[in-house]
Amino acid sequence: MRLSYPTNVRIVKLPCSGRVDVIHMMKALENGADGVYVAGCLEGDCHYQVGNLRAKKRVAYVKEILDKIGVGSERVAMYNLSAGQGPRFAEIAREFTEIIRKLGPSPLRTAKKKAA
Repeated sequence: MRLSYPTNVRIVKLPCSGRVDVIHMMKALENGADGVYVAGCLEGDCHYQVGNLRAKKRVAYVKEILDKIGVGSERVAMYNLSAGQGPRFAEIAREFTEIIRKLGPSPLRTAKKKAA
């Protein structure tokens, strides 16, 4: 099955969403991403026991940071789905892309361009 999702979505594959760290999300935003979302296992069904719960806490922390610096927490999200939900993954990619498109370019990206 070929899934159709926006071409501007960049996928970074990890063995577990629990491997995503705050610095990874912040660096993605700093390097020009307008938004970041983490797709993890369904809660209570993580292959690595609590990796998705760890990722959820880290995403919440990044949201808190983004609100404090005035970027907006809606640029980061966490979604839980199973590996068999490919069509749902593509749907999430389209939905999140539309949310980010409405928000416009990231203030971090525009600030970085001004600094350079």
